[in-house]
Amino acid sequence: MLHAQPAWRARMSFAMRPLMLIDLVAIAPFYLSYVLGIDLRILRVLRLFRFLKLARYSPALVALGRVMANEHRALFGALLVMMALILFAATGIYFLERNAQPEVFGSIPAAAWWALATLTTVGYGDVVPVTTLGKAFGGLIMIFGLGMFALPIGIIATGFSQEANRREFVITWGMVARVPIFAHLEAAAVAQIGALLYSRTYQEGEAIVRVGESADVMFFIASGEVAVEVEHGQVRLGEGDFFGEMALLYNRQREHNVIAVTKCRLLVLDKSDFERLCHRQPELLSRIRSVAETRLKSEKRKSTGKSDT
Repeated sequence: MLHAQPAWRARMSFAMRPLMLIDLVAIAPFYLSYVLGIDLRILRVLRLFRFLKLARYSPALVALGRVMANEHRALFGALLVMMALILFAATGIYFLERNAQPEVFGSIPAAAWWALATLTTVGYGDVVPVTTLGKAFGGLIMIFGLGMFALPIGIIATGFSQEANRREFVITWGMVARVPIFAHLEAAAVAQIGALLYSRTYQEGEAIVRVGESADVMFFIASGEVAVEVEHGQVRLGEGDFFGEMALLYNRQREHNVIAVTKCRLLVLDKSDFERLCHRQPELLSRIRSVAETRLKSEKRKSTGKSDT
């Protein structure tokens, strides 16, 4: 049984929410100027943090926040490595250059400025080593910097890629699982089919399939709408629908034109890829042939029934 929180704790939990903290940072300088008696108008720039509240309306910002949260351990580890590398570079250049340039390399903290500018490849040029050993050490630090300071970028880029693949996998899985041919397959088989799909984008009015073309692929509609031209008019298909399923079993030409009604993205499954999958799972091929034969018999009985596109 859940117990209600005390009123003060509930208010504190609400006040500690990220969006509430953003508001606090935005308004705090105004009130602190009266309490402390000093001019804090410069801190009004913190009101810009309110832009972060737009994250609730932006899927891209939500994805960025999710990536940062998922990769925070890796990012923290990369930060520790970078700080250690800065300390190593500052210490090394201090011992190599302190006698030649005591005014700029007189201490390790002073040398840290050169280390940071060098490792980040900014290279202002205001502080440079002049000794032979110092220049050799500086070149080594430049090489380290190219790899180490690119590490956080790689971590974030990989996180975005994984986030996009995760979303794409869910979309692909759902569409493949809804296809009657694949409806009774095990999860492993559906995952294998999803891995074989690739994406194509068509603009409004563009022909996807033409009559007489070789039928060697199957299409799944990820987004948008298409029109299948049949004898009695057009059949509209939208997100989650599929067409060209007979091409997975029979080598025959297309019997209908398929046109993109809107800009659409299709997931395509090649016949050759599907045949390799069926070779590894013979029961899949038997099930599909059974479904296809049933559909063909139904088409023969109903002259107005749907034909394969």
